[in-house]
Amino acid sequence: MTVAPVCAARASRRGVALAVAALAVAALTGCAASAGTPSGGSEPRAGAADAAAEKDGPARRPATAVLRKGLPGLGPLTLAKVPANARQVVVVTGEGRDSSDSTVVVYQRRNPDGDPDMAAGADWRAVVTWDAHNARNGWTDRHVTGDLRSPVGVFGLTDAGGRLPDPGTELPYDRSTGGFTIGGTGFEGEPLAGSFDYVVAINYNRKPGTSPRDWTRPLGQKRGGGIWFHVDHGGPTQGCVSVSKKHMKKLLRTLDPQLHPVVVMGDAASLAR
Repeated sequence: MTVAPVCAARASRRGVALAVAALAVAALTGCAASAGTPSGGSEPRAGAADAAAEKDGPARRPATAVLRKGLPGLGPLTLAKVPANARQVVVVTGEGRDSSDSTVVVYQRRNPDGDPDMAAGADWRAVVTWDAHNARNGWTDRHVTGDLRSPVGVFGLTDAGGRLPDPGTELPYDRSTGGFTIGGTGFEGEPLAGSFDYVVAINYNRKPGTSPRDWTRPLGQKRGGGIWFHVDHGGPTQGCVSVSKKHMKKLLRTLDPQLHPVVVMGDAASLAR
């Protein structure tokens, strides 16, 4: 059985050698995933995350200005890729091409006239702003398995899940105590338990409308996959975007499939194109 990289693993910002992330995962397909189909045995016991304290990073004050037509930081090429019917956009902006630090801003479009065309003058308003992490090596326009970079692009947000019960999302939610259980440690020796308590699948190289654990890879296995929003544990990931547990719950409760949410993600220079 081939095991995919642990998307929730961390890397040292101080030159600490790469630590091997031990996976306590059974039948998991996703960020820390088996490339095969789920096994039919009993689900493993939930990890130490039950007793772990919730790691909530400080929330930033969201932008208050109402924005006409465009979104801050997005250039014409990037903005053109945002579907016209998207009324929720999650913008993940990396601090640099090779940085693992980023910021998440959730925007919602206000259009009192009900016009679905983004170019027709719809207003955007920032709902929340959070600190986040992305992949250890930063960002790439062509993600491949093992490059430790997050993919740059615009991707749908259609499916969610986690080890814990549905916190109240409108997205389809796959709850599995075994399928989203992870153990071991990350690059800096930090525990990974609880990283997949809540996840939202990012539709990079996956089949929308399926569980985040589905291993279908339309671009092929070499192009990676299992790119999720998930619970942060204090450092970089192998490809995903992570925010605090509290903010993951907020994200799940905010996303509305009727508003066709998407994520726009990448380093600042790439998004400004």
